[in-house]
Amino acid sequence: MTVSIRPTGIALSDLVQHLPDASARGEAHVRDVTHDSRQAGPGTLFCAIRGATSDGHDHAPEAVERGAAALLVERWLDLDVPQVLVADVRAVAGEAAAVVHGRPSSQMAVVGITGTNGKTTTAYLVEAAMAAAGWSTGLIGTVESRIDGEAVPGVRTTPEGPDLQRLLADMARRGVDGVAMEVSSHGLRLHRVAGLDVRVGVFTNLSQDHLDFHTDMDDYADAKALLFTPERSRAAVIDVDDEWGPRMAARSGVPTTTIGDNGAVRRTFVRVGLDGTTVRLDGPAEVLGMPGPVEVTTPLVGDFNGRNASDAFLAAVAAGVPAAAALAGIAACTGAPGRLESVDVGQDVRVLVDYAHTPEAVRTVIATLRPLLEPGARLFVVLGAGGDRDAGKRGPMGAAAAAADVAVLTSDNPRSEDPAAILAAVEAGARAAGGTADVVVEVDRRRAIATALERARGRDVVLIAGKGHEVGQQFADHTVEFDDRVVAAELLAAARDRVEGAA
Repeated sequence: MTVSIRPTGIALSDLVQHLPDASARGEAHVRDVTHDSRQAGPGTLFCAIRGATSDGHDHAPEAVERGAAALLVERWLDLDVPQVLVADVRAVAGEAAAVVHGRPSSQMAVVGITGTNGKTTTAYLVEAAMAAAGWSTGLIGTVESRIDGEAVPGVRTTPEGPDLQRLLADMARRGVDGVAMEVSSHGLRLHRVAGLDVRVGVFTNLSQDHLDFHTDMDDYADAKALLFTPERSRAAVIDVDDEWGPRMAARSGVPTTTIGDNGAVRRTFVRVGLDGTTVRLDGPAEVLGMPGPVEVTTPLVGDFNGRNASDAFLAAVAAGVPAAAALAGIAACTGAPGRLESVDVGQDVRVLVDYAHTPEAVRTVIATLRPLLEPGARLFVVLGAGGDRDAGKRGPMGAAAAAADVAVLTSDNPRSEDPAAILAAVEAGARAAGGTADVVVEVDRRRAIATALERARGRDVVLIAGKGHEVGQQFADHTVEFDDRVVAAELLAAARDRVEGAA
């Protein structure tokens, strides 16, 4: 692969030509871009981004002290350093970083995945499809970012523009052929993906989430739709099996493949079990990458993972992965950490840990698991809701959990809020749902998990939802180590040891 990364940087006067309505004072040579004054150094362009609680312009003196070569600002600063003036630093920081680093995303096949649920799993499946084709791969997402399987530090689902472009530049330098990345609504709305060249954009679904950031669901959808514009993507795969999918497809401004009951590619579930899922796809051979029908098999549990797998297959093929390799990679992929991840220490009870943290995600995972239960088996759900986030979803979270046979309601990440107050809202929703679930309330998350495991018998299924891969529980003034998978394994092992000791 030929990479056009600029190891020696770019002149400020040349960079200005790529930024809208920009003007410069002074000249400098720039080799890197950052929005964090602590990362500034020789050859760095410091972006003075205005945030919700601080203004990057106030940190510009520190960046200069650390050796920043130039500043990207919205007002001229009384500092003896070259500066570039723009109307909105946040809006152009990613583009500036892309130019400085030689537009690294254009050197790779980037698959960008957006939607409320399924982004992480779909990204892992796309990465696996690329790797099966012999590609060197990159992954950028909620759980981790990595290059050919090697983890690199990540900040958020979609990193700030300068950080994202630096990471992509590192990937390009290391010969990465394809990147699977999650693209959040925050990342789109806050211009974090400015300067990103997405070969294939993917839409999974849309349901209530992040309404502490977006004004309403239409605003949330508007942010997601920004991915499917010529400025962001070259092509799209849009899942139309939810109410928002057809609307997203209708708004798409790039060549689009739809998948679903009424899509250009039709999806039929062949097998859905606790040991995996198989989906048949019928559609044009040029879209499937081979004459159809095509069967996509994944070891992942649930029909929603069948949707994730089929979306990933179409996206990988559209990105240039041979269909046979994509099928093989997806069939071998065990999924993302904390996404219906099994916890098994030899017990009879099936224990699954999942990141479902929205009402729709909880409803979906329960509806998925219910028909997979053996006759007479019960479904337990352990669930809470986070603090300092969309409070409107707490009652609906409880109502969703009440669709289980036993709903053990507990804390999630209370953050600065009173855990009992959050839990009361979740409990109210569960009891108002009018279902037949046995609702149990236990504010301590470890004891709640223990309660579910102690009550489960035989081939019952215990779903521990909400935190998934997370390894800490956040309180007002501290964070404690807490991994649902580890806690469940410890409790199961202790119960096993007690039984063996008694014998």
